[in-house]
Amino acid sequence: MATEEIMESMSTQLTEALKSLAKAKTVEEKVAYSQIVKNLSEAMGIFLNIAADGMMEDYDFDED
Repeated sequence: MATEEIMESMSTQLTEALKSLAKAKTVEEKVAYSQIVKNLSEAMGIFLNIAADGMMEDYDFDED
């Protein structure tokens, strides 16, 4: 999968999880969906940090 496809997929899943969390009625459902939201958010953050680190390696800060 390409980077854009992975990020788009995680974004879609996060949106769906947030909608489901908003509709949840029981505490158990809310806990389950909040855990999904937390995990997806952390995964996206890690993925973005890796991408940013890769971009930083491509840039030469010592250029004058």
